[in-house]
Amino acid sequence: MTKPVVLIAEELSPATLDALGPDFEVRHVDGADRSALLPALDGVDAVLIRSATKMDAEAIAAAKGLKVIARAGVGLDNVDVPAATQAGVMVVNAPTSNITSAAELAVGLLLASARNIAPANEALKGGAWKRSAYGGVELLEKKVGVVGFGRIGQLVAERLKGFGVEILAYDPYVSAARAAQLGARLVSLDELLAESDFITVHLPKSPETVGLIGKEALTKVKPSVRIINAARGGIVDEQALAEALREGRVAGAGIDVFAKEPTTESPLFEFESVVVTPHLGASTDEAQEKAGVAVAKSVRLALGGDLVPDAVNVAGGLIAEEVRPGIDLVEKLGRIFTAIAGSVPVALDVDVKGEITSHDVSIWELSALKGLFSDITENPVTYVNAPLLAKERGVEVRLLTSADTQDFRNVTTLRGTLSDGSVVSVAGTLTGPRMIQKIVGVNGFDIEVPLSQHMAFFTYADRPGVVGALGRLLGDADVNIAGMQVARNDDSRAALVALTVDSAIPADVVTAIGQEIGADSIRVVDLD
Repeated sequence: MTKPVVLIAEELSPATLDALGPDFEVRHVDGADRSALLPALDGVDAVLIRSATKMDAEAIAAAKGLKVIARAGVGLDNVDVPAATQAGVMVVNAPTSNITSAAELAVGLLLASARNIAPANEALKGGAWKRSAYGGVELLEKKVGVVGFGRIGQLVAERLKGFGVEILAYDPYVSAARAAQLGARLVSLDELLAESDFITVHLPKSPETVGLIGKEALTKVKPSVRIINAARGGIVDEQALAEALREGRVAGAGIDVFAKEPTTESPLFEFESVVVTPHLGASTDEAQEKAGVAVAKSVRLALGGDLVPDAVNVAGGLIAEEVRPGIDLVEKLGRIFTAIAGSVPVALDVDVKGEITSHDVSIWELSALKGLFSDITENPVTYVNAPLLAKERGVEVRLLTSADTQDFRNVTTLRGTLSDGSVVSVAGTLTGPRMIQKIVGVNGFDIEVPLSQHMAFFTYADRPGVVGALGRLLGDADVNIAGMQVARNDDSRAALVALTVDSAIPADVVTAIGQEIGADSIRVVDLD
């Protein structure tokens, strides 16, 4: 019997090969050498990579028979996940391999900032004994603000509790009760900024979080505060932080990640009170070994036809071909639901109607949850951890199916009840031979709009002139409208405008539109 072929495209730990076991034919190639990689991919069942190998559409097309792309790490910037999904190739990574390393580095940066370890080290090695120049502060009885209270934020809080600090947490998707269980006090972002002696950031990077700790936020902090970012570059605005340091409005910082990487230039580099590292969050022997072993186990599961916990696009196991196109649609509906709701629901129905229900569509329930949490956690969401995230946040989920449907052959509706009792719903379908993804309903408004990377939804009291105002304001901002649909609710005289645009709408333009049309609600969705 022929063994499945696994291609190792980059250097991995011996433990990775041990985890694969003897059941595979293992080949090696230099994945950074494109001319060697492409022919080597033909006929392999799985490829294991790190960050230097690009598995883009061209590489995936060259990999005839490929079943799994395994990235030994967290990020997937070098993998074209949509192209892999279209080709039926599973993509797996190691989403929790570096969480301990990342948390420990954040604590290390915080301590280094508090005690001026980096400049004192540099001065002494340069021949200067400067005890009085590098006095620091204790952590005891200080307040540490954790911005983003997911897995890594919680690990940081757990480790810092031993220093006798008070933990403040900001995370709109974590309940106060859950934070209290973990020894933290849940507060608003403004309260955290105003009270914290140290602020450490542990958020995913998204349009909503880029620049979150920026010019405005830094006017609200204590002048003695020290800011730590070992999460994602760009969440802390480097230029705004440099200005605050220069003006004495911030005492220090510890930064591991930057808006542009790799970089050897930043306005932060001029300050002795800033300790910087070159994105070392996952750079430990343990994290690298955990990542390799985790993806090796995933490869074994995937090639054995089993459920794969760390699959980012499909769950593994038997999924009907008719069901596969809906996986991505339902995941996007989950992301749109969270954007429109502004929070996660306490109860969610995944309501599938139409002839598709003759197949097993249970994967769509997992897809909905994956989308629901994808933009609000700092770690990748998978088909196995998504239900665990729902359980942690008290979200009850039901999959409802019915063969009866009126307007479309198949339609899936995510209908969720929020903590205040309000109900949010988003419905979608696939239409035509090309299976175009469309939104066909939002909160009771009937629409039919193709999904786009950049979307916006405005509700307002129906009256003339609104569409013209929208077009004018977006045109003035050089934002091109790709599509627009207006729907009305005759009972309440409310109207909904659904927009697809060619580029992200700047925040100030969104605000201006809301003021101009007297919007009751504004929701912007960026499906990067």
